[in-house]
Amino acid sequence: MIEVIAVKALLALLLPFVLSVTARAQDCPDVAPYAKAREVIRDLDRIVAPDGVQEAYAAKIGGIDQWLHVRGQDRRNPVILFVHGGPAAPVTPTLWQFERPLEEYFTIVNWDQRGAGRTHATVDPASIADTIHIQRYVDDAIEVAEYVRKRYHQDKLVLMAHSWGTIVATKAALARPDLFHAYVGIGQVVNTRENERISFDYGLAQAKAHGNTAAVKELESIAPYPGDQPITRERIIIARKWAQYYGGLSAFREESKYYFDGALLSPDYDADAVCAIDRGNVFTLGRILPEFLAVDFTGVRRFPIPIVMFMGRHDYTTPSAPTATWLERMQAPSKQAVWFERSAHMIPWEEPGKTLASLLTYVRPLAEGRRKAR
Repeated sequence: MIEVIAVKALLALLLPFVLSVTARAQDCPDVAPYAKAREVIRDLDRIVAPDGVQEAYAAKIGGIDQWLHVRGQDRRNPVILFVHGGPAAPVTPTLWQFERPLEEYFTIVNWDQRGAGRTHATVDPASIADTIHIQRYVDDAIEVAEYVRKRYHQDKLVLMAHSWGTIVATKAALARPDLFHAYVGIGQVVNTRENERISFDYGLAQAKAHGNTAAVKELESIAPYPGDQPITRERIIIARKWAQYYGGLSAFREESKYYFDGALLSPDYDADAVCAIDRGNVFTLGRILPEFLAVDFTGVRRFPIPIVMFMGRHDYTTPSAPTATWLERMQAPSKQAVWFERSAHMIPWEEPGKTLASLLTYVRPLAEGRRKAR
């Protein structure tokens, strides 16, 4: 069971090479038994406020159709562009779990990136296979931001990202700070190899503390990790499954079934889109992994816009300690570290109330202040 959970987690959080075959990639999840529950959630989630917005559509971004899902109770609110993780783990099918309260104060744009979710279901994978590179995602993010600004009559947006998405968003903010009020990083990636080391050390320490001899033996078989050896699929799975088993993905949980099965109840994804989630992971991950493992933002010491870091105290998927150190050294117009004491990597899902409170305290004023100054 632990290995099954680990593989699902790795698929969603950019940790293995492409798995040659996975059951869920071959056999699409059956959403039919959840139809009534989906309709209840759909009805609850309808935006009925006269000034609200609720729409989903494909926009031509980077030469292909990419899906945007836009929700908010008041069009006059600041707009957040949310760059999801993965790279093929869209937020859209699980936004019903946490986003509704945020929509009272922000209009939120969830973008299914190339190779992800509804975008993957829409586009012929062969036509974009050669485009799966970090810079292409960054260019797409900038193009999405420009499109959203124009469509929703915004001078600037709040840029918010999770996990893999923080790589794309950090690069986009550095390249085009004129597009954004501020940047909010959730589970920020600073240096991927350092993250791997910290995650491994945590898993090994926990296994020893719990007397888990099987885990200790398995982890020590790949030590030192990552060391100077290639970070292979097999080594990653061993290293990560135990860190996640001991709460490094979702705090105090051995698994994160609520997240991985959340799409089954999504009112925003039909059966084809749900099927495309894992297919998109399999398609994307092997193509992007070498670039991902080379990511290192430790040399970035100046940030051109206000920066806010949401950090899970128990995050050992993208460990928070390097992020805190990075932020302390950063020069920026303003910066804020926000610690989530009951969270690991899945902050918006684990502590949705504090997520909202933190956005209202530290982020919305940055957007409102600049709008009033115009």
